[in-house]
Order: sequence, then structure tokens, then C-alpha cells
Amino acid sequence: MRLALSTLFFCLLAAPALALPAPMSQEELLTKSDLVALVRVLSVTCVSVTKDERTAKDLPNWSAKVELMEVIKGDEVKGDTVTIKFQAIPPGRLGPWSVYYYPGEMVWTHLVGKDGDYTTTWWNGRGTLVNRAASKDLPTTPGETLGASKSHP
Repeated sequence: MRLALSTLFFCLLAAPALALPAPMSQEELLTKSDLVALVRVLSVTCVSVTKDERTAKDLPNWSAKVELMEVIKGDEVKGDTVTIKFQAIPPGRLGPWSVYYYPGEMVWTHLVGKDGDYTTTWWNGRGTLVNRAASKDLPTTPGETLGASKSHP
């Protein structure tokens, strides 16, 4: 009985650590990505808001418009503009994961998708930050856009 309780206790302690999958290596990220690039985030638009079933919180879904500053892999070229879709996760929850992009920042990233529409390859697919965003504010109303200068078009 003591062994069974010890095993159960260990499993309960280990469960939160298992909620987030292991990071991909740089080689895996490169292989599994359709586009690897240095991007400058021009703007982020809230495209919708959905209610989380577990927490009943409203969670925005965003689309970041980014300019490709340098391309390591992919069919897109330097100077192209593409979109990266991402969504909010409930506070305190490890999964499902999401990678955020903020207006004005410049960051290396690994993406999957095509025809100008992408998502981040894996939770560690966002790489080295080259320039920080002036703010970590994101729009919360569908149709609202924040640009690099935090303006509302």
C-alpha cells in the first residue's frame, strides 16, 4: 500500500512538468519549419475572441503582420509580408501552448504554413530577440489592430 501511495504521489508531482512537450532541437526546428526568418512585427490584429471551456475566460486570437528582414529557409523572400496566427491561453495553464508576437519587435522565428499564412512551428520556435517591442500590449477586441507605434488604424 505504501508503494502504491508513493507512486501516486510521484505521478501527481510529475504531471505538471509533463504538460508541456519537450523543446525541439535547432536541427528539428529547421527541418520541420517551412519558413525560418528574422521578422519585424508591423502590427497585430485581434481576429476573434473565444470563451475557454475550462475557465470561461475570453481568449483573443491574433494575426501578426510581419515583414521578413532575412530568410534562412522558405519560399518567401526578404521584404515579403506574411501573417503569423497565434492565440491566448488561460492564465496559469501550461498547455496548449502559444507563442506571442508584439508590434515593433524584431525576432528570429520558425514557422509552418504556406502562401503567406503561418503559425509558429513549436513552443520554442521563437528564437533570438533582436529588438524589443515598446509594449507587450495586444488588442483585445475583434477587428482592433495595434501597430508598431501602438496606433489604432
